[in-house]
Amino acid sequence: MKIICIGRNYSEHAKELKNEIPDKPVVFLKPQTALLKDNKPFYYPEWTKDLHYETELVLKVCKQGKYIDEKFARKYFDEVTVGIDFTARDLQSQQKTKGLPWEIAKAFDNSAVIGEFRKATIDGDNGINFSMNLNGIEVQKGNTNETLFSFEKIIAYASQFFTLQTGDLIFTGTPAGVGAVKIGDRLEGFLESEKVFDFEVK
Repeated sequence: MKIICIGRNYSEHAKELKNEIPDKPVVFLKPQTALLKDNKPFYYPEWTKDLHYETELVLKVCKQGKYIDEKFARKYFDEVTVGIDFTARDLQSQQKTKGLPWEIAKAFDNSAVIGEFRKATIDGDNGINFSMNLNGIEVQKGNTNETLFSFEKIIAYASQFFTLQTGDLIFTGTPAGVGAVKIGDRLEGFLESEKVFDFEVK
């Protein structure tokens, strides 16, 4: 199982980090050891002082595929949830400045939080709403219609490079509103109005 992540898929988030708006999906990977589920606590790593949450809609791949045509891409996922792409922003900035890969800032253990999955029922007109509360206050919200690249475009693009396999996860990008967490924080994720994760930072 692999975790495919899409960066800069919401223009407002790209702007808040002063990144260019991409003309193709920005793709990076996380290993299976990055997965954190079942509302288990997240333990703040000792090697960062600027850890950020990035709330994302996550797809679960339901069948194997390679070079998937965009018009058939919807058949390759059947469940969705809300997740967090934790990012050590200080390490990421250091690596970027040096022109080095930044997996150590994105792909570390427990950096890919996922909530409970739900059947994917997608209304093309209304999209899917998702949000996250930090200590009871809503800090991020998004709708999948706001993405630069649709789920279908992401699947078609990523499958050119990586064979998609059953159980793979695709983090589809974060809207504006990312921010830092600290020990003692409580994070709650919502798919529409349903809570799908609820955990603490320790």
